Amino acid sequence: MQGVVILLFAAGSSKRMRGADKLLEVIDGEAILLRQARVALASGAQVIALLPSDKPARNAALAGLALRQVTVADAADGMSASFRAGIIALPKGVEAAIMMLADMPQIEAQDIARLIAAWREAPLRPARLCGPDGQPGSPVLFPANFFEDLARIEGDEGGRSVLKGQQITLVPCPDARALIDLDTPEDWAAWRAERAK
Repeated sequence: MQGVVILLFAAGSSKRMRGADKLLEVIDGEAILLRQARVALASGAQVIALLPSDKPARNAALAGLALRQVTVADAADGMSASFRAGIIALPKGVEAAIMMLADMPQIEAQDIARLIAAWREAPLRPARLCGPDGQPGSPVLFPANFFEDLARIEGDEGGRSVLKGQQITLVPCPDARALIDLDTPEDWAAWRAERAK
């Protein structure tokens, strides 16, 4: 996709996993981080993976993929650090950036393609995947006119403050895929049990 870059957020600490790394949890024989990086690449967009400095296994999981790895030096500051690092890393002339969380196992390349297509219809507005009932989810696409505001985010809140009060193009998914992220061992166990049915 010309002019669209996916920022794959993979710099989190996995604190709620009680010692395990959620992004190295295995689905169908590969780490979720690798799986979702492949999904991002399959969309046709450029991909920049945002990674911490202290988890080399994540870098290794992405070795050989046609994406750029960027180290978030101050990842402990929260998600805002990844926003800052990601915006700085974007190539010049990018029209939009998609903020994609690496711990959402059901997002597929066609979901990203539909997100981009919806944004093309209203290119100055953010676009966001949502549930069938309109509940906002992820990924979220931000046009370039939002990049400066994104780079000023502080703390661990993500892009919520930038989206507040904005007209947003919601792109419904047929199920809860845009709402499911796996942060705890219990989340993983429940998701795997549901998937095995």
